[in-house]
Amino acid sequence: MSPARSQLAPLSLSGFRYLFIATLGSSFGTLLAGIALAIDVKDRTNSGLWVGAVLIVEFLPTIVVGLFLGPLLDRLQRRSLMIAADLLRAVVFVALPFAGSAAQVVALALVAGLATGFFRPAIYAGVPNLVPEDLLPQANALLQTVENASWAVGPVLGGLLTAAAGPSAAYGINAASFLLSVALVVRIPARELQSETALTRGHWRDLGDGFLAVLRSWSMLAVLVAWGIASLAVGGTNVSEIFLAKNTFDAGDFGYGLLYSGIGAGLVLGSFGSPPALRRLGVARAYALSLLVMGAGQAGAAASPNVWVAALCCLVLGVGNGFAVACNALLVQRGTFDVMRGRALTFVMSVTYVLVGIGNGVGPRWIWAGGAATMAVAAVAAYGIARNLTEPAPAAPEPPVEAVSLEPASH
Repeated sequence: MSPARSQLAPLSLSGFRYLFIATLGSSFGTLLAGIALAIDVKDRTNSGLWVGAVLIVEFLPTIVVGLFLGPLLDRLQRRSLMIAADLLRAVVFVALPFAGSAAQVVALALVAGLATGFFRPAIYAGVPNLVPEDLLPQANALLQTVENASWAVGPVLGGLLTAAAGPSAAYGINAASFLLSVALVVRIPARELQSETALTRGHWRDLGDGFLAVLRSWSMLAVLVAWGIASLAVGGTNVSEIFLAKNTFDAGDFGYGLLYSGIGAGLVLGSFGSPPALRRLGVARAYALSLLVMGAGQAGAAASPNVWVAALCCLVLGVGNGFAVACNALLVQRGTFDVMRGRALTFVMSVTYVLVGIGNGVGPRWIWAGGAATMAVAAVAAYGIARNLTEPAPAAPEPPVEAVSLEPASH
């Protein structure tokens, strides 16, 4: 099989193909509408606080789901949960053009963010059931490639569309993308997204089981520690990127867009090219190397004489980031059995989101240089923990978790 063919092999499986197209449509629509939301609130209020509120409700619900509601991803049928989340998001974006105030816009965005907090983890929790183990890296890479491509292109097109036709046009396209996603997800048999559902031992005990599953798994612990450390650096560079472009390099809005685009392009390249590296190096070495590449990109940008050199360094940073996120997905998916995967995955996601929010510093160059050093520490932690892995995933659930099979009974 040729390398190009092996990269696209998961698309030959109908269930994954439907999920891939659904992810492409909903990711593109979400990011296209995300910029429209910020513009809408800014035009209504001309207030940085209100715009900040819109940005917060985009990721805060994911933290809430991970820390408090993760067990629902294992107790409920994943396909039904994904369909309900898409329908709710479609309703929200149909309603947004009729919102009478910025507060109503933010409230509706919060509801959509909560639905996304369930939908995205459900995708990655279900992928190991849709594809064979040997195609899991390629499947993750394809999903992350379309998400990253949407992240790079969606905001630009969203800004152009909003400038030409107002935010309502972007809201309508996003609502249609969620309905398309529903039409595709319903074609995937429920048992192909989830082999079994967990029986509850009480919500808080279920939640605790998920936390313990993370702490007892070398692969999940690698992500929790290494990507947690890296997230501090990511948060700092996210905050300071605009200051590096506009103040340090005196490159204005164009310079900021250049750095932003560099990272976005690197993410696409890194995520799509991750399977060969994982095959050749193994996940522990690939993970450590990806974090070192991110650090090299940050260090180069910090030392760059101008914005053009910094943009090339941002491309390197993005490639490393794309590789690292592919490793994260694979480690978390392999780290526990299906009946526990949803809550464990959302817990890891929520912790790293919190750390991204915490990351900050005092000066753009120093933040990026400090981020490079932080990535080196994260790389050492990633390799030190991930090299303990001996098995792709546990063979069977551990007690005391109980489960109900979704496979049809045989006689």
